[in-house]
Amino acid sequence: MNLNKGKQSLPQRVVLYGPEGVGKSTLASAFPAPVFLDTEGGTSHMDVTRFDKPASWQGVTDAVRQLQDENHDFQTLVVDTVDWLERMLAEYVTRSHHKKSIEDFGYGKGYTILAEGFNKFLTTLDALRATRGMNVLLVAHSTIKKFEQPDAAGAYDRYELKMTKQVSPLVKEWADMLLFLNYKTKVTGEPGKKRGIGGKERLLHTEHHAAFDAKNRHGLDAALPAEWESIAPIFADAPKKAKPVERKTGAQLETLLNIWQELGYNGSEKTKLFRWLGVDSIEGMEEWDELNREQVAKAIGFLRQKLHENNEAE
Repeated sequence: MNLNKGKQSLPQRVVLYGPEGVGKSTLASAFPAPVFLDTEGGTSHMDVTRFDKPASWQGVTDAVRQLQDENHDFQTLVVDTVDWLERMLAEYVTRSHHKKSIEDFGYGKGYTILAEGFNKFLTTLDALRATRGMNVLLVAHSTIKKFEQPDAAGAYDRYELKMTKQVSPLVKEWADMLLFLNYKTKVTGEPGKKRGIGGKERLLHTEHHAAFDAKNRHGLDAALPAEWESIAPIFADAPKKAKPVERKTGAQLETLLNIWQELGYNGSEKTKLFRWLGVDSIEGMEEWDELNREQVAKAIGFLRQKLHENNEAE
């Protein structure tokens, strides 16, 4: 066994959420060397580096793949916002399966496929973190939902991620830090006539509370000033990025697609091929760009053999 002891400094997986207009994107811009994947077009007023707003789910995956493959000096990928990202994936899932909406699958199957696809996206973010040493920050809106605790009578309102109940737990579990950003408020008045008084002071909550979800693995105070300096020491010793991994060439992929077309194969054969290659893909949603260099070469050899067998049979 290979054993090691002591703390390890790793790139961070952070989820930052809160109400609209509280300053989530501004705080995100203070993270180390950030590049924004702006899914909703909400950073146009900010002086930040960003990808063009993706028009589809393919645009999202292309942006992450570009960070994986190309040399750059970015240290943090900021997805702003992840709830809009979930909408884009839902549109991709429904379109790929020729449905009008995620509800058309019936019996919750559409939401299951959605969760599988989002979990796969989180895996690609982990690969970006592991191979390129990048922090990943997911920015999200909050929503207020009624919560009923199983072991207690009555229900109460609490802030939660503005995401589906299938995807939200995946995002919260994935994060090393789940941070809730909100204005500090006080409740005043007589019983039955209470009202909230708030100012401009904002707090960054780092621990679970009855009113919201939050967590951290660094022993931070439960509430901190909503400033980058409050969490900056966590990122001080993050490792440097690695060299990009070797990917397939355009010529390789073109060769593969030409043989595929000549064989006249369809979607079902594509699913079988991806399964044979060991690609972790959702059935019916396989994309050629998911294949790495070795898998493309293996597929070309296999399909050439099939083409040869077909020609011999004729």
